[in-house]
Amino acid sequence: MQRKGIEAVTDKEGRHVSVAEPETNDRKSKEAKSAGDGHAEMAAAQDLRARLGERTIVLVGMMGGGKSSVGRQLAARLKLPFVDADTEIEQAANMTVEEIFHRQGESYFRAGEHRVIARLLGQGPQVLATGGGAYMNADTRRLIAQSGVSVWLRADFDTLFDRVSRRTNRPLLQNPDPAGVLRRLMEQREPVYAEVDISVDSRNVPHEQVVSEVVVAMNAHLRENDDR
Repeated sequence: MQRKGIEAVTDKEGRHVSVAEPETNDRKSKEAKSAGDGHAEMAAAQDLRARLGERTIVLVGMMGGGKSSVGRQLAARLKLPFVDADTEIEQAANMTVEEIFHRQGESYFRAGEHRVIARLLGQGPQVLATGGGAYMNADTRRLIAQSGVSVWLRADFDTLFDRVSRRTNRPLLQNPDPAGVLRRLMEQREPVYAEVDISVDSRNVPHEQVVSEVVVAMNAHLRENDDR
């Protein structure tokens, strides 16, 4: 059996010999860069984890912004628990978010959402993904500022609408004009989202890239503010 990376050749007397395949400089360069990037990402994650202490990373932003998908990968990189506030609300109410909206109304849902997030903030360190309207509550914003670091995953209208159009469980978009509703919600919410500690653009790139940008931005923010 021929070993990987070994080339079988024949000498001038017809005998089989083996020599190592030469590695190209390009392959060596790519492998070195990949290893270097991996070490840098690991070091940045360890630095952030140490600086975070017992605080919760709170992801905010519009529906379709990638809070759950990016949040899971961010938690994995930092070796922290991931918690989805909407899932916790559904478990507490024994109903889906859509059912709560339809049976009890949005005001009832928002009150329960605030209570659940207040409870979860005391369980850090962790990565917490919140619903699109959660950060609009002034009391919730105050609690997040006290116990967490807020990160807005910011996305443009086209990106958001493309993502949310693939799902049918968005109560606020169950409307004859979902695009118009989404635009109005963005106009109402984005000035409030802008109060967060950190903003990172969520766009159609691999989630790992957005996660890396969140880690870099959070390290810079915590280094600047905690070292004062």
